[in-house]
Amino acid sequence: MFLFILMKGSFKKHYSDLTLQFRNQFPDLQGYLYICTMFLERNITKSIKRSIKYSQVTAILGARQVGKTTLAKQILKEYKDAIYLDLEKLSDFEKLKEAETYFEINKNVSLICIDEIQLKPNIYKTLRSFVDENKDARFLVLGSSSPELLRQTAESLAGRIFYYTLHSFQLNELSPKVDFKNYHLNGGFPKSILVADNEISYEWRTNFITTFLERDLQMFGYEIPSKMIHRLWIMLAHINGQILTYATLSKSLDVDAKTIKKYIDILHHTFMVKLLEPYYINVKKRLIKSPKIYIKDTGILHALLKIENYNDLYTNPIFGSSYEALVIENIINKFDKWEHFFYRTSDGTEIDLVLVKGLKVIAIEIKASITPKLNRGFWTAIEDIKATKAFIIAPVKQTYAYKNDVLVYNLEDFLKLDLN
Repeated sequence: MFLFILMKGSFKKHYSDLTLQFRNQFPDLQGYLYICTMFLERNITKSIKRSIKYSQVTAILGARQVGKTTLAKQILKEYKDAIYLDLEKLSDFEKLKEAETYFEINKNVSLICIDEIQLKPNIYKTLRSFVDENKDARFLVLGSSSPELLRQTAESLAGRIFYYTLHSFQLNELSPKVDFKNYHLNGGFPKSILVADNEISYEWRTNFITTFLERDLQMFGYEIPSKMIHRLWIMLAHINGQILTYATLSKSLDVDAKTIKKYIDILHHTFMVKLLEPYYINVKKRLIKSPKIYIKDTGILHALLKIENYNDLYTNPIFGSSYEALVIENIINKFDKWEHFFYRTSDGTEIDLVLVKGLKVIAIEIKASITPKLNRGFWTAIEDIKATKAFIIAPVKQTYAYKNDVLVYNLEDFLKLDLN
């Protein structure tokens, strides 16, 4: 009876209180919160709905298990005659064996959704021909491997398609009552954060890593040794937030630097790692020119490092860079109209995150301490880049002024700002 009540409309209004009540009553039920994800609107939902109205083909890209299908099915509910095809199902895959005929038969359907479209790369030319001949046709396509989708559509659907990337849950997409420590530990994949306890979350993430290495990469068309890329992935977790040096990784893994770069590119294009590029400015200083590397989702980062609970995370040397990764991922996804970089000189002068939009330059320093302290290098750096604003992001309870117009924010409050 309680499950039935949760699925009804009254649940949405009282989401936070009911889920906490449900957790207390049913602490061992694995999927207690995951059943409710349909009510958690993602940040890009409105943009995708608008795109479907004006663009013939709309693409949602993102990692496996990040929630693309859930989001798409939520949108499809608004179309009475919409069709959903999952190309991982043999029956649906076969339906598109003669795609041109299938589209023609269903040309009066208001919206056709094709999930895991990278499994049928030859379909793009057929899509192009069909939408050119049928101006009212609308397609929503989902892809888990960005280079495959982008390479094919760049040639076949140029000018006919809008792209959107769905990331794992961002802090401002979750309930205000979500425990930040839990979010930090378990990351934002729906089946990791929206479950009953940390043990179940950790088990899901370890299984996700195994499946990604042993099945998904091969399904995406990458013929690479899973053990080698697993070792690399773990090494990247250990250097999370540090400057990427291909030569060092090459020496450690006994693989040439070109191969290391290829493998990292694969992890990047399948949304597992983030490369943050350096900010170049015209100053008479030696600047670091290599990118920083981050594991995009902190839950995956911690699973790779065998960190199972928050106490172990807090005492681990990775804690600071893990918090930094979480903050950077949330900020660059929220303020996606801004370019994002880091700044560092050879003498160690550094800013963790630089946002640039036109003449506006925002410096952001990230500290995992509730009593953040800035060194002299920060003040030198904001002068170097001519920052128009500067902030500190730290796990503080309230915003306060630090010094020289620099404000200290917690992440949740910073994401509510209008930086324009």
